[in-house]
Amino acid sequence: MTQANANPAPRPDADIVVLTQGLTKVFKDFWMRPRARAVENLDLEIRRGEIYGLLGPNGSGKSTTIKILLGLLHKTSGRVAVMGKPPADVAVKDRIGVLPEESYLYPFLNARETLDFYAKLFELDRAARKRRIDELLDMVGLSAVAHRQIKEYSKGMQRRIGLAQALINDPELLILDEPTTGLDPIGAKQVKDLIIELGRRGKTILLSSHQLSDVEDVVDRLTILYGGRKQAEGRPDELLTASAHTLLETDELDDDTIARIDELLRARAGRALHRVSKPRQRLEDLFIDIVERARATNLATGGALSGGATAAFLRSADAEERPEDVIESLTAAEPAAEPAEPDAAPQAGADAAPPPPGPRAAEPEEAVIDDLMAAYDHAPGGAEPAEAPAPPEGADDALISDLLAPREERDDDDAPERRR
Repeated sequence: MTQANANPAPRPDADIVVLTQGLTKVFKDFWMRPRARAVENLDLEIRRGEIYGLLGPNGSGKSTTIKILLGLLHKTSGRVAVMGKPPADVAVKDRIGVLPEESYLYPFLNARETLDFYAKLFELDRAARKRRIDELLDMVGLSAVAHRQIKEYSKGMQRRIGLAQALINDPELLILDEPTTGLDPIGAKQVKDLIIELGRRGKTILLSSHQLSDVEDVVDRLTILYGGRKQAEGRPDELLTASAHTLLETDELDDDTIARIDELLRARAGRALHRVSKPRQRLEDLFIDIVERARATNLATGGALSGGATAAFLRSADAEERPEDVIESLTAAEPAAEPAEPDAAPQAGADAAPPPPGPRAAEPEEAVIDDLMAAYDHAPGGAEPAEAPAPPEGADDALISDLLAPREERDDDDAPERRR
């Protein structure tokens, strides 16, 4: 009996979504000799509604761990459970949404067709597909370019449509591998805000990244990997707190006050001020502020726009709204018709209201068509049209005379030459 069969998947309690115990993955060469230990003795425990971060440099084992959780790679040893079942269990797949490190999308499809294709894989009905696609395109800011093919998208726009694809099935577990790769600062901030909002709505999210700010800003807990091994685990505040220093924050102080504080510290605690500086604004905040002010001037832009609100089906407690709820919301949004006021007497002078528009006059082309059809209708047996009414007498003669006048004058001028 092999090691994998000897250790069946654990049965975690309902509050644990992802559980690994002693997870190890060894890649071997053609001769089955160990070539690289990508993951070694890794223990993870991700609870429901938690945003969990995997942080580490390239090659630290993050993507390998994710592929094992998705059933794309077989573990060498250890135990793995996703929602209480082995990763290869098909029933788990419907409850997971995945954004891989590289977006594998069909380049000849446009955004709407791409989302519709993935929605059909989850067997969503037509009405649900259309509603979710519209909401997701608006959420990721691609509604204006939904008709363009994926091959025409930039890398950042492809990441946006990849994120929408990962959410099309309203997953319980969302796995994001480098979600902000290729995004500008605005797009990256929108993705991070979306992750926080989804976590607030009860989604369980596994975020893998080597971008420190991505993980620091959004996760509840994180694990730092290096060489396939867990190097540290905990909450960001616990791991990032520098216990050897104390930070005091107050309003702006003058030099005399700072000098007196330094004297007091030396006298009372035997400590000195190491550094006095003014707080700095984050570069991301400065960049977004500048762009928002420029956008307020209605400068033209192209491609992806700022994302809209979170999709309704992701915000609601139920996966789908009931049809009667949709009807009630539409009825409430429709304004009631106001009673028509009696016709007032027309006022004389400049303030008189213009008369209501009458029936639209027939266009010249329409009048010609009406005449021709009337001629066919009145023709005996409907075989040949009746003759059209003759034009006013003399009208055609004047037109022909005007057209022939230049030729006659030219002929008269050339007559002496022809006589010779």
